[in-house]
Parts: sequence; structure tokens; C-alpha cells
Amino acid sequence: MSSSPLALTLANALLRPAFGSRRDPGRIFDRIVVETGEAPGDREFVDDFRALLGWWAKAGNLTPVGWQAAQTHVRRHLANRARVRRLIAEHPEIEREPIEKPVFVVGLPRTATTVTHSVLSISDRHRCPLLWELLAPDLELPSRQRRKAVTAGRRMVQGTDLFAPRFRDIHAMAAEGPEECTFALPHALMPFSQARIPQYRQWHCARDFTADYRYLKQVYQVLQFGRPRRRWMLKSPMHLENLEALRTVFPDATIVWCHRDPVTVMASFCSLIEHGMAVSTRPVDLPGIGATWLDLLSRAMNRGLAARATLPAEQLVDAPYSWLGSDPATGAPKLYAAVGAPWTEADAARLPAAVARPRGTRKHTYDLSRYGLSRTDVESAFAEYNALRAEVDRA
Repeated sequence: MSSSPLALTLANALLRPAFGSRRDPGRIFDRIVVETGEAPGDREFVDDFRALLGWWAKAGNLTPVGWQAAQTHVRRHLANRARVRRLIAEHPEIEREPIEKPVFVVGLPRTATTVTHSVLSISDRHRCPLLWELLAPDLELPSRQRRKAVTAGRRMVQGTDLFAPRFRDIHAMAAEGPEECTFALPHALMPFSQARIPQYRQWHCARDFTADYRYLKQVYQVLQFGRPRRRWMLKSPMHLENLEALRTVFPDATIVWCHRDPVTVMASFCSLIEHGMAVSTRPVDLPGIGATWLDLLSRAMNRGLAARATLPAEQLVDAPYSWLGSDPATGAPKLYAAVGAPWTEADAARLPAAVARPRGTRKHTYDLSRYGLSRTDVESAFAEYNALRAEVDRA
């Protein structure tokens, strides 16, 4: 990836005059807070994002587009938080909305979590958050405002496709398609996919995420309020490191844990990170990507395995990659049965579209050694998980 798409080169040139503002991130942050507003009693939440923007401003090799992306990330989270808090203040009954027996799809990235979520979304009995909803969660909107929100989601996807053309081949997104909780969780690992931010990494790894999951629940309560109640189907590989906090807030959740060889996972995911990070960082440090994500994902897995030991057996579903990665027609009914959901003829008719690759995408190829990693490195880091995976495959 030695060259940038022309659109990205032009965008960096246009944004370069404002790039110097990262020398004073506090001033930029104050301006963002004026734009988004701040809910009463929300100072800690706001200050956490003040710190994040300050750390992000110091990231090495950040581009003008990368600095703009950092501001957009912070602005979106602050605006959404202020809106959710305002709506709950206006309608206190929102917090009484039951989020009953939700399903959370977890696992390492690139383990078929996306296709699993997509398959779970096809039932009329199920409710998945759509990308445009996660980008700006709100109550039921009038038609005109809804079209505007959907259009904003489409523009975000179009921008990603324009600046990182190969990203769509690896992880296609659609504004009106089911998307993962990462977009709503305040402090997920997403910033690490755009820049190297060592201070944020230390802060993130020391954080208790229970408050983040309480807010995540409020987001889904807002999206459910005044609408038909259906069983939520939720997903993010990043839940793996926070299963304890997740279960504190969603004690009746069913956990669908997707499994795949971590050597393949690491090679595929590092490739995804490379294509995404190239939008915000130049040059991209390929060995840095390998080292960073081997550490972050093996840490997440170790935390997930520790939490797994406390999960009631009836709330845990192990989903081998073969279920949907190679034979979805056989695996999908198994998945539905495992989460206690009926599999209907209508669901079977929708299955081919749910598992099909988006039109125009190309095969994704990747090489672990490109990121300074070897099979031995990965197998050593995930030794305990590989023992579990062998048991899952046998079962």
C-alpha cells in the first residue's frame, strides 16, 4: 500500500491548513462541546473524551484526514451521549424498557461474527441495530429526518469506500444493514484501528467498562422506545474483553462465541487494520500493527476465557467457523436452535442474501509475515484458546 487513492491525497491537501490545530487540542475540544452540548452531571464522560482527543493529537504519522477523523469520532460520541441523556430526561420511562434475553455475538475478529450477526438478523422476531441508527441513536423519526439520518450513514460508508477501496472487500458496510455495538460503545478499541495512541492504550486497559455497557443499554432502550419489542441480536468482537461488564448490565444475555484458527484471524485482521489505518496514518507501521493487535487481542481472549468460566452453560453457545463459514444452510438452523429461536421457511429463503458477499467485492488475501508475526508467535499467545477451540471442534 505505497500509494494513496487520489481522493485521499486531495482530501489531505484540502485539510492541511487546519492540521496545525492539533497543537491545541483543548481549544478544538471546547469548540466541539459547544456544538454538541453537555448533559448535566456528565463531566466525567466529557473529560474522558477530552483526554482521548489530546492523546490522539500526539499520535505519530497522523495525517490531516486522520486528525479530522479523530475530531469526528469524538464529536459523534459526545453528540449521541447528549441526545440520549436528553431523551431519557424528557421520557424517564425509556429506562424502564426491558432488553430481554439479548443475544451477543462475540469472538475474535474475522471469526464469522459478521455473518453470524447477519444470519440472526433475518428473522422478523429479531431486532438488530442498523448502522445509521448507531451513528445517531434517536426515537422514531419523521420520514424526512429519517431519510437525512440514513443519507448521513450512506455518506460515511461511501467515504470509507472512496478513501480505502479495498476495505469493502474485507468488511463491507451498509447504512441500512445490521452493524456492531462498537459504534455505540464509548471506549471500544476503534481508535487503535486509526492511530497508535499509547496513552489511550494504558487508560483503556485499566478501565472498568461497566458504565460503558450501562450506556449501551440506554442506547438500545432509546431505539426500542415506542417501537415493537423484538429480541435484540447484537454483536462486536470487542465484547470479548468485557464479558464481565456486559453480563453485569445484561445478566440474561445469551453469548454466541464464534471460533476460528487465531493464525488465520491475526493475518486477516491485521490486513483489515492496515487498509483502515492507511486513511489516517502515513506511513503505516506494519510490524507495529502486528505487535499491537497480537497484544490487544490475546489480552482480550485471556479476559474472555476468565469470564467464560462463570457463564451458565445455558447462556453460552459455541459457534465453530464451519457452521456459517463453509455450510450456512446446515449451520444457520443449528445457530437458531442454540439461541432458542425458531427457524422458519421465510428465514431459509432469506439466508442466501444474508451470507452472500456484496456485489463487486474481491477475494481477500493476506500474509501473517507482512506484519512481523509468525505462526509460532500467534499459537504461543493463544495457546489456552487453541485448547478450547479443539474441544469445540470435537463437539
